[in-house]
Amino acid sequence: MSPFDLSGRVAVVTGGNGGIGLGLAEALAEAGADVAIWGTNPAKNDAALEVLSRYPVKVLARVCDVGDADQVADALAETVATLGGVHALFANAGIGGADRKFIDLSLDEWRQVTRINLDGVFLTFQAAARHMAEHGGGSLIAVSSIMGTNIGFPRAQAYAAAKAGVGGLVRSCAVELARYQIRVNAILPGYVQTALADGLTTNEAFTARTMPHLPARRWGVPADLGGLAVYLAGDASKYQTGTETIVDGGFTLT
Repeated sequence: MSPFDLSGRVAVVTGGNGGIGLGLAEALAEAGADVAIWGTNPAKNDAALEVLSRYPVKVLARVCDVGDADQVADALAETVATLGGVHALFANAGIGGADRKFIDLSLDEWRQVTRINLDGVFLTFQAAARHMAEHGGGSLIAVSSIMGTNIGFPRAQAYAAAKAGVGGLVRSCAVELARYQIRVNAILPGYVQTALADGLTTNEAFTARTMPHLPARRWGVPADLGGLAVYLAGDASKYQTGTETIVDGGFTLT
């Protein structure tokens, strides 16, 4: 059997009802995995279910706010009951920050971002790890961002801090959870065309300023991350843990 065949596996994708998350969910389903998508918007969940129905796998959509521990626990329990377990979890749900100068950023605005982009990864990782530790292991994958690296972005302090924190969480969990056969890694996308990034990728001035520093000479699309998602979810990556893989068309190299 191919190490990229995910038949018989169950993958959870938080924020899987659109953008990068839906792209990951499609790639996982195409590779044979049953997929659970957790999102806060019921209408988007239903639309994502329709997209994923083209694949011959089981699909579950669940309303879940990843910043709420009780909702995460309930979503995991329903996923296990419906699909039979969880073998891979992609902590992808995230929100952008307020486009505000740092000196004007309020504590509430800061916490609104970190609640989802950092606390949400902690809560979903922890819930899945508890399950995986009792059922032979699995794979935890955080969808982070190049904003969590050593590049500075103005007016994005809460977002960047949360994503940098995710990197520390991934590395620490990778060491501690290895004894349970749980691997922990991160995907760091660059500029990908999604609703979250529309304010940048559709901005002519930003495009003109950024594209000369982007070797690929195009914005990414969600499908560009699908192959890596399949790799990290299955046996092909069974000796890889604690890593952060940048997928940005070469932007951070320039």
